Amino acid sequence: MKIVVQVKLVPTPEQAAALEATLDAVNVAANRVSGAAFAEFGLKAREIPLRRLVCSDLKAAGLGAQAAQHVIKRVVNAYATLRGNIRNGRLGGPDSKRRRKAESKPITFRTDAAHTFDDRNLSWQLDAGTVSIWTVAGRMKGLRFACSPVQAKTLNDHRHGESDLVRRDGKWLLIATCDIPDPEVFEPVDWIGVDRGIVNLATTSDGDNHQGRRLERYRRWQARKRAELQAKKTRSAVRLLEKRARRESRHATHMNHKVSKQVVAVAARTGRGIALEDLSGIRDRVTVSRDQRARLSSWPFHQLGEFIAYKARFAGVPFLEVDAAYTSQRCPRCGHTDRGNRRSRDHFMCRRCGLAGPADVVAGVNVRDRARSAWAFVNMPDPAPAQHYR
Repeated sequence: MKIVVQVKLVPTPEQAAALEATLDAVNVAANRVSGAAFAEFGLKAREIPLRRLVCSDLKAAGLGAQAAQHVIKRVVNAYATLRGNIRNGRLGGPDSKRRRKAESKPITFRTDAAHTFDDRNLSWQLDAGTVSIWTVAGRMKGLRFACSPVQAKTLNDHRHGESDLVRRDGKWLLIATCDIPDPEVFEPVDWIGVDRGIVNLATTSDGDNHQGRRLERYRRWQARKRAELQAKKTRSAVRLLEKRARRESRHATHMNHKVSKQVVAVAARTGRGIALEDLSGIRDRVTVSRDQRARLSSWPFHQLGEFIAYKARFAGVPFLEVDAAYTSQRCPRCGHTDRGNRRSRDHFMCRRCGLAGPADVVAGVNVRDRARSAWAFVNMPDPAPAQHYR
């Protein structure tokens, strides 16, 4: 499996200036290449024809051979992604304003967009805690970086492929790709069903509730501050909104990491697998009241599912996604399914057999039961061949 390791660079002022000039130069070059590709090929840019068209110009502009190749690859990949989005309907139909706008002009790159380096123009000295990297001012050696011992060991043992130079909120980062062999998945003795929701982020079939009142208060406070800044309609308010949005996104990612880590740790310790509801397309299928729309869209539930999936894979824990239909309305004891079983958001009581309990825990139990059936079906032995008698 592939994971990324993010390390923080600690440049001197002179080194930071060289890195900034490098990012600016490669992104200016990317915009120039994108414009040439759009004029010559439209949205169908290919690497070899584009290389013949612009490679000599990039080298004349001061870019090294590898830097020029990576600029061309970035442009080609960007147009390939755009074609895929159009083909899959993510930008709307042929008459969509977003699609017409995307098809009418070349792709542009921010001046601080990330740039890719490979082993020819970036080398790691892990024992010394430094890297050597190509810049427009020449090869920069002895650029220090900071990371944890676990990250350093992962880089030393499994680093493979390219690394990205990123500037984020005034900090310089290197994001390296590591290819780690998949651990063997054990045979589960049972399953943990996980129900995701708006109020309770994750509730397991064991009754563990990962939410907390502090998190709900934080989300409401962020919504109030966001509304106050939006009402000001000034440039400084827009900058603060962007800064606050990044902070809120980091907080959500941190919380999703904590929740997923706890769920996977319990499953690994008890020898059980993890089952989640398949919530793909949930926002298109579910209709909520106006006051609930912001809460439905304010938390990255898909990210939480991805974190649980990759951490489970990293730990060798079996993982399944099951059908989410009626998991909050079905009685796990008698199977009776009725909207009236869920009297309120928090309480479940079966109208047929009287089973009662927290609604999210009941949903988690239903997810667990569906995982048991799915796993038994998948691992069912092949039927014996039919015998023909004369």
